[in-house]
Amino acid sequence: MKKLAVLTLAATVATTLMAADGAALFKKCAGCHGMHGEKKALGKSEVIKGWPKEKVVEALKGYKAGTRNVHGMGALMKGQAAALSDADMEAIGDYLSKQ
Repeated sequence: MKKLAVLTLAATVATTLMAADGAALFKKCAGCHGMHGEKKALGKSEVIKGWPKEKVVEALKGYKAGTRNVHGMGALMKGQAAALSDADMEAIGDYLSKQ
């Protein structure tokens, strides 16, 4: 029984350590969007601070797939979103929704 408890605890700690950190991931976006998503990127985009998580994830998935081109930013954002995993997008969405 103790072995099961130790294994469960170890798995929980490992999952927590491997979870994507939205704030850390968003740092590469901050140059255009601001540290908290408060700026219009390149003076063109919407302010994304406070967007619902689902809206952020949908937008990032669209950019990554090349099916979204809002304000003519599709190609630029496709390159930015290309390396993001679904978990990364969820973490960024969670971070922005709480700003």
